[in-house]
Amino acid sequence: MNSEVLEVRKTVLSHNDWLQKKSAHEARVEELTGKYLENRSRHIKQPVMDFLFEYYAFRPSALKRWSPGFGTGLEVRSGAGLPALRELKIENGVAFLDPALFPEKRLKSAQWILQMLKNTEKQRAAFGCFGMHEWAMVYKTDGVRHAQLKLRMEPRELAEFVESRPLVCTHFDAYRFFTPEAVPLNKHQLSRELFADMEQPGCIHTNMDLYKWAYKLYPWIPSHLILEAFELACEARTIDMKASPYDLAADGLEPIKIETESGRLEYIEAQQAIFEKGKPVREQLIR
Repeated sequence: MNSEVLEVRKTVLSHNDWLQKKSAHEARVEELTGKYLENRSRHIKQPVMDFLFEYYAFRPSALKRWSPGFGTGLEVRSGAGLPALRELKIENGVAFLDPALFPEKRLKSAQWILQMLKNTEKQRAAFGCFGMHEWAMVYKTDGVRHAQLKLRMEPRELAEFVESRPLVCTHFDAYRFFTPEAVPLNKHQLSRELFADMEQPGCIHTNMDLYKWAYKLYPWIPSHLILEAFELACEARTIDMKASPYDLAADGLEPIKIETESGRLEYIEAQQAIFEKGKPVREQLIR
């Protein structure tokens, strides 16, 4: 095992270096989540951050925990505390995540995630959905998914708009929230079994989900990459909500009016920017 560990341990950070990285990580998470947590304690809703911490099962406290990730060693100094990770092993004055401690029950999941990321990377990016998935979730229904939010259109006008545009959603975890009336309007009939085959890198939600695939492998994925994926997810969710049928101007989210030609052009530009930012995150996760 020792020779194998030496092969995968590519970097050893000095004590001061890793302490600095840990402190910088914690400070950045505090900057991103501090106001949100303060508002949440006062029961103030925030459409972007609420989603990221309710839909995704990784709490702000978990996001704040720092890990060097697999393959990076930490110089150990006597009397100085290490990150609270039970997977750490100390050998010759260096602490590292011991691959022997990777839980066998998670191997199948890790292999599935890796193959799905590789499949997605190879797919041609598509940019023709215009964020219509959120509209399909409220099409011809009285029970709006986010009941506390107002819609920008009356139900009849909204239904007419949905019927005037093609639905081409490729992401099952958005599709599964379509209303029953919207499901047959989608070009693709999606399922959990087809998930890995249908993901494509232009999809806003596919790029948002890079955060999920990163944190699911904590602490083996380095915290800086999980945080990078989280910041991408914040940006993607913001675009998602701006292009939705909800009126979120009071929350500082001026609508991207995809019901207009200029709004659709604005959405495509934003979607393409997320695609470009997602590529290096996906590449790092695959590595």
